[in-house]
Amino acid sequence: MVNGTIRATSGAAASESRKVDVAIIGAGPAGLTAGYLLTKRGFSVAIIEKDQTYVGGISRTVEHEGYRFDIGGHRFFSKSRQVVDLWNEILPDDFIQRPRMSRIYYEGKFYSYPLRAFEALWNLGLVRSTLCMASFAKAKAFPNKQVKSFEDWTVNQFGQKLYSIFFKTYTEKVWGMPCDEMSADWAAQRIKGLSLWGAVTDGLKRSLGLNKRPNDGMQTKTLLETFRYPRLGPGMMWDAARDKIVATGKGEVLMGHAFKQLAADGQGGWRLSATGPDGDVVIEAGHAISSAPMRELAARLHPLPQTTLEASRLKYRDFLTVALKIRSEELFPDNWIYIHDSKVKVGRIQNFRSWSPEMVPDESVACVGLEYFCFEGDDLWDSSDDDLVELAKKEMAILGLVSPDKVIGGVVVRQEKAYPVYDDEYAANVLAMRTELEAAHPTLHMVGRNGMHRYNNQDHAMMTAMLTVENIAAGARVYDTWCVNEDAEYHEAGDEGAQGSIPARAPLSEDQAAALASLRDVPERIAPEKPAAAKAA
Repeated sequence: MVNGTIRATSGAAASESRKVDVAIIGAGPAGLTAGYLLTKRGFSVAIIEKDQTYVGGISRTVEHEGYRFDIGGHRFFSKSRQVVDLWNEILPDDFIQRPRMSRIYYEGKFYSYPLRAFEALWNLGLVRSTLCMASFAKAKAFPNKQVKSFEDWTVNQFGQKLYSIFFKTYTEKVWGMPCDEMSADWAAQRIKGLSLWGAVTDGLKRSLGLNKRPNDGMQTKTLLETFRYPRLGPGMMWDAARDKIVATGKGEVLMGHAFKQLAADGQGGWRLSATGPDGDVVIEAGHAISSAPMRELAARLHPLPQTTLEASRLKYRDFLTVALKIRSEELFPDNWIYIHDSKVKVGRIQNFRSWSPEMVPDESVACVGLEYFCFEGDDLWDSSDDDLVELAKKEMAILGLVSPDKVIGGVVVRQEKAYPVYDDEYAANVLAMRTELEAAHPTLHMVGRNGMHRYNNQDHAMMTAMLTVENIAAGARVYDTWCVNEDAEYHEAGDEGAQGSIPARAPLSEDQAAALASLRDVPERIAPEKPAAAKAA
């Protein structure tokens, strides 16, 4: 069966070929959004997905023995009404409103996130608080005037002691590089507007009742915030999108099919080949949409792009979750907690029952996910599942959160290429590949986080797909999905009137711009020093 299949597990011979309007690589939020909107417009699509079971990519929900857990945790929030309307259209009856609570955990105590100065100093105790304030005073009296790194900037703002407690450990766990090698520019953007004196002043005003509603303190804004969430996790959204694509009769989603090659057919179209459980499948299409990592796409394109070398230099940060089932009716109430403690390797812990009670089938058993940030091939990544479960149990005990004898089971999920790395040459490498492919292949479209090597939110990935659908429907790149900058200004591509058959173009709507504006900052390495000769010139 060609159209209307979800899982191609039989009858797919190596010579089998399909013809569709659009071939899509990857069934994550971007790929499925594109497939859903294209089939609504009458286009035929075929989507290949490497995973044998789950769609949704990093936004999938994994199920193990009736327990469900996210790969990172995904709130359904967007400033774009267009994105929210699409979520409601795909999943109209299954959203719940959940309280949001996230805190920092350090040496047995919880700290509000963002930090509340009085609470932090109280939890740290008199001696350590005094050292923190002395360290802060020293930083203000004798600041580092040669600020280059994340460490330089943060120590200047908060002092060495607070920096080492609340910034250094977690940041290095997540990104896998020392804080003194990260650019100060990223620190200034990430922690913009936060100062210790400002936090102390704000805390004093709250204590004296001087702040007026609705801005009467961090707790109202941070700890009592709510968010929408599918009752069975984010994978519920993408399962529904897949099913709706298939139900149109215009689309199929081939599970367990790994991207093998994307070859130009010489006539502006494409031949996409994928390796499945019964051999290779070939999909012929007029357009191709790729949410595969740019490095992977370049290596599998035929003919090979001239910028394959640049693409091969793109790097990624990987990630794994150890989900533990714990015999306990009550745990910490947070959705997730940040672990700022160098004694353990875990970076963040999710409490899936706090995301949705329906994620956990047994009220007497909690399910938590310990998140470890790593690189594919390092010691953590290559550890056996059993060893990782034991590590997670040990670290929960070290943190004082759960006794190992209460853990009744565990499972490990690895997520490769979770975070695109912004090193000092990534932007040039992305631009080189993008420029070449757009000029040579106008019917090839890159979308989503890894497809564009951008650390973006779910709604941003969706909007890149939504605008790509508009381009395919128009027969030209009406919208430039890459035009996102720090000021959230967006532009269209191409020259006005260059092709008279294309409909009149309008600027991006506020909704579209709002979704694209969710692009997040990530750390960059310190820019290398220019040679003396270059400076003199």
